[in-house]
Amino acid sequence: MDRGQEEIHFIGLLGIFIESLSIITSWRKVFTRIVVIIILPLSIIFLAHVQISELLFSEILRNQDVLDQTRVDTEKYVDLLDMISSEWFVFWVFKILYFVFFLLLSLLSTSAVVYTIACLYTSKEMPSFYELMTSVVPRVWKRLVVTFLWNFVIVFMYNVVAIIVFILSGFFVSLKAVGFVILFFIALLYLTGFVYINIIWHLASVVSVLEDVYGIQAMIKSKGLIKGKLRVAGIIFLTLNLFFVGIQITYQQYVVAEDSLWCKMLLGMLYLSLLVILILLGLVIQTVFYFICKSYHHETINKLSLMDHLEAYLGHYVPLDSNDVQLEKLHV
Repeated sequence: MDRGQEEIHFIGLLGIFIESLSIITSWRKVFTRIVVIIILPLSIIFLAHVQISELLFSEILRNQDVLDQTRVDTEKYVDLLDMISSEWFVFWVFKILYFVFFLLLSLLSTSAVVYTIACLYTSKEMPSFYELMTSVVPRVWKRLVVTFLWNFVIVFMYNVVAIIVFILSGFFVSLKAVGFVILFFIALLYLTGFVYINIIWHLASVVSVLEDVYGIQAMIKSKGLIKGKLRVAGIIFLTLNLFFVGIQITYQQYVVAEDSLWCKMLLGMLYLSLLVILILLGLVIQTVFYFICKSYHHETINKLSLMDHLEAYLGHYVPLDSNDVQLEKLHV
């Protein structure tokens, strides 16, 4: 991030990855602490969730097979039915608890990484790691939660509308070749919209940290910033998520299904390392991309005002309003 602000928007797709890797390697000590305290537990929770979910679901399927072969009018059938109901309850409670803890650590990771890169960008002296985790991250985290909740509402409403459209399409579209083509394009349109919403949310998370807006205002701000850079953002989002899905699928195939304890441990460590790197790289990339979008729209960041904004999280300054903190528009 040592380049001039007017030069940043010339960074291409490959350059974004190279710049992000350069930031991580140049500040290994800072990011290593963030990894150990937040991102490593986040990755462990995710992989443990994959392992435990597989075990719970496999047990449910085994009992379901036994139930299918048991006479309905027997006591064993009733006991199996109760057992399966209990197992499904445990399964979904586990899923909910996992989602809560995963979301908590994800937002904490975003808080720490975005704030750290902003400090590096402004040449601001980094607070101690204790201050970062006890003063900065909790305050930033609250803003990110509000932004996430707005995104959750938007995604929920989007899915409700999509379900209604699919149901109505099922009634009015015939089950012939033309009908399947229409349904395919509707599904493709749905996936495109879903990716677009998630891209906006990820950039809005950075906006929520570095600007004085959050929630729906951050989503609107992110939507404006993404203009002109949507294709690059889409490629980055899909690439990172393909790697993420790839790690999950291959972990299930080669670790969860592995019988040898030693192989399971060695492969587990490998996948854990890959996941940690991917999460850290993704968080750094989305922050770098924020600065690129700012430069692309000819908005220069006043480093002194941004520094004051960062200090506000430590309680040293009263947060500035949007005209002070954010960003001067360069008229070209």
